[in-house]
Amino acid sequence: MALPLPPGLTHAEVAFLAEMELVTVIPRQRLDSIDLLGGKTPPLRPPHRADLPLWLALLLKKQRRANILPPAWLHPASLADIIHAETKINPQAFSDPPPPPSRADPSRPGLARRQQGAGGNINNNNDDDDDGVYSGGLILSAPFRPSCTADAPAGYLPYHWLEVAEQLLAHAGDDVAAALGGGGTAASASSASSATILGEVRGLLRDLVEVRAAKLRSSTAALGSFGGGIMSLRGVGAMELAETRGFVLGVVDGVRKLGASVETARREAEEEGMDEGGDGESDEEMGF
Repeated sequence: MALPLPPGLTHAEVAFLAEMELVTVIPRQRLDSIDLLGGKTPPLRPPHRADLPLWLALLLKKQRRANILPPAWLHPASLADIIHAETKINPQAFSDPPPPPSRADPSRPGLARRQQGAGGNINNNNDDDDDGVYSGGLILSAPFRPSCTADAPAGYLPYHWLEVAEQLLAHAGDDVAAALGGGGTAASASSASSATILGEVRGLLRDLVEVRAAKLRSSTAALGSFGGGIMSLRGVGAMELAETRGFVLGVVDGVRKLGASVETARREAEEEGMDEGGDGESDEEMGF
């Protein structure tokens, strides 16, 4: 007999979905375009950069056919700024998700407009229409925007920030250390400096996870109101949702049961009061 599955996604499933995030690679060999379910990958021509799904970038990295450029939000300075913002500036809210990508408007110099969609190519370079939507007409939601590439802005955490950071540190740590250390290539970073940089990044990530986990647990106090509390999840990552789903559901279920018992007791008290009031009126009418 199969056991019932827990509600929501497991950690392995969330990590699997995170492998669809686009990251930036610097190819070391030429590679033609590959047809994938999400569209064709751009042809790799060293030393030009290209954006590829995380799973493909890790495969090429394992084969020593490409190096991975970490996103700007993984830099120690960016992580420190995010921790400072979440603990000192606005301790009640989470950091904002990355803004949608934008591009310069040639008709209005000095202004830019947001890119709201994408075509059928993973590394789409099609011109967008006048309304800011690509010719493909596909509107991208926040988890599927290119927020983990080298062009992603610093100071913002994407939806799969924790999973992508763990994958890059585990399988492309030399590239991360070389890029964050300013060396440019993995071979130029010494082992000592690489260990120092990676240790600093891991420590900041650990602090950020603890800060946001404590904030998630404390924010569930809003769910304790019997009228139906509201809990904001803006800026919460996919892995954080998967880890706290059971805790939040338990709190909601406990509040629901407690509210139901209070409502039952109130109705019983009202019924007893009505019965006592009705008996008194009947006694007066009968002249007792």
